[in-house]
Amino acid sequence: MIGQLVVFGVGLIGGSFALALRQAGMVRHIVGFGRSAENLAAARAASVIDEIGGDPAAVRDADLVALAVPVGQMGALLAAIAPHLGTRTVVTDMGSTKQNVVALARAHLGAHLPRFVPGHPIAGAEKSGVEAARADLFQQRTVILTPLPETDPAACRQVAQLWAACGAQVAEMTAAEHDALFAAVSHLPHVLAFALVDYIAQRADGARLFSFAASGFRDFTRIAASSPEMWRDICLANGQALLREIAGYEAELARIKGLIEAGDGAALLEVFRRARDAREAWLKGQ
Repeated sequence: MIGQLVVFGVGLIGGSFALALRQAGMVRHIVGFGRSAENLAAARAASVIDEIGGDPAAVRDADLVALAVPVGQMGALLAAIAPHLGTRTVVTDMGSTKQNVVALARAHLGAHLPRFVPGHPIAGAEKSGVEAARADLFQQRTVILTPLPETDPAACRQVAQLWAACGAQVAEMTAAEHDALFAAVSHLPHVLAFALVDYIAQRADGARLFSFAASGFRDFTRIAASSPEMWRDICLANGQALLREIAGYEAELARIKGLIEAGDGAALLEVFRRARDAREAWLKGQ
């Protein structure tokens, strides 16, 4: 049970975390911080939070501080809360990149570093804001924790137990492993979706092309409706790993381009069959 939870960033992820813990009976009082007064008012009206925070010093009374803001905001936020953290306060983040967040925590948290538990819930959506939050968002989803060598095992257990109370399955890995993995299966697909939509939009015949686009285009580009600010920050924060994946994808496109140029239907069929079978096997394992 958490006496007081402080959430920075009461949007899809932070709001859903608050709702899930409230529904599970794991929190008594929730304070929410954010940049949008309108969003915070909506969160208060919907009982996602109990109180709208004003001064970051409020973290001194928190049992848990959850940082659910774009990773580009983490440095300034960690610097702002660090002087006020209570000795027993646990801090966890929900950012989509981990090595940069860990570096920022090392730079700003000082003696409080052992009470910091880096995390990443794998439960996004293309919608943002507290209106998109829901208590069941993390049911049967994976949450990855990337504890530091210095992380207090009790703090890590507490964060893991809270995520489990939200219905999530918790896994652990290093921050470097996390960033390499998600560059391939999350960050690259988002870049591809944004790039395709922008490519079509910038064409002189873009409006006509959009008018004929159907379910295939819609499904492929759904995630291009995600927060541009958040994905800008992710791309910059995980740039090296993402660039490696972009290079690999470019090589695959070049290979397929070569097969088309050569009229090699048999090889194309093999590529497409292999991809289809891999996707079906992945879906069966979900």
